[in-house]
Amino acid sequence: MGVEQKLPHAQGEAAKFREMKEGTAEDWAIIGSHFKDFAGGVADRVLDHLRLLKGDYGGFPICRLEHSLQTATRAYRDGRDEQYVVMALLHDIGDTLGSYNHPDVAAAILKPFVREELYWTCLHHGHFQGYYYFHYLGMDRDSREQFRDNPHFDFCAEFCEKYDQAAFDPDYESESLEFFEPMVHRVMARPLASLYKFTEDAA
Repeated sequence: MGVEQKLPHAQGEAAKFREMKEGTAEDWAIIGSHFKDFAGGVADRVLDHLRLLKGDYGGFPICRLEHSLQTATRAYRDGRDEQYVVMALLHDIGDTLGSYNHPDVAAAILKPFVREELYWTCLHHGHFQGYYYFHYLGMDRDSREQFRDNPHFDFCAEFCEKYDQAAFDPDYESESLEFFEPMVHRVMARPLASLYKFTEDAA
């Protein structure tokens, strides 16, 4: 399957400029209409990428997808709201492309769609999760202490304690990815804040 088949937004009317400084209002109206359609599919693309974690164990007792599902399930069953549950589901989605900075990747995906404390928790959970194992790898388990004065410190510590570090149980019965898909679609239906949010509003 070629790129054009997988990305139908690449077909159709296109802007005429060769350099952005040559662009006209008509050009950007075309681009804006394509952006709206393409951005509307972000939840499906995120879910497709999350599926890449299936079968990737990395030495852990369960695969990375199951860890994600288990983290989200524990948060859901504890009564957390949908933004929280989606953050829990996607917190490790960066493992495939950002092996050395996976929290940054996941946080960047989530940032337009979730509250500040959820974004901050996703962004910094690597330091907080390290409390449970960094010392076995010759690293500083107290790495999280550099954030002690942040107002979201306890929030992030609780996420790791109650849901993230606890979600490696092979016997735990998680909800399926299909169970969470509607939540992901609802949370990602419209950004709360984005540099490009005006494009959707104006369309």
